[in-house]
Amino acid sequence: MIALGADHGGFNLKEAIKKYLDEKNIEYVDYGCYSEESVDYAVFAKKVADDVSNGKCEKGILCCGTGIGISIAANKVKGIRAAVVTNEFCAEMTRRHNDANILALGGRVISEEEAVRFTDIFLNTEFEGGRHERRVGQISKIENGEEI
Repeated sequence: MIALGADHGGFNLKEAIKKYLDEKNIEYVDYGCYSEESVDYAVFAKKVADDVSNGKCEKGILCCGTGIGISIAANKVKGIRAAVVTNEFCAEMTRRHNDANILALGGRVISEEEAVRFTDIFLNTEFEGGRHERRVGQISKIENGEEI
């Protein structure tokens, strides 16, 4: 299951991603927002990040105007590795090398078509492991206040 969330700046991207997920028969939960009316992105970031962190959802997708604010908020939740993506290469590498569990996209930065393409890549790219496993482990140590 995929957790979705957006503020008003990312609402249209989220809606385009929902269509893609419906077409691919991928289950999701939509935490809002549900219109282009101004809302605060941190509220939606927390809802999505909590469900990814606690295992209710395998991955999350968050959208705001740039993807930046909503990713910063999501990354405050323990166990979250949210990455802002603006191209196909980054969509692949954030999964392959960083094992990101939340994709963050900007409605004022990329098109709906790009958002769907990046979502497809993000959801279909596996973590490579190997030397990258050690590095992701170091991120977890930082998060837990441990020495690396």
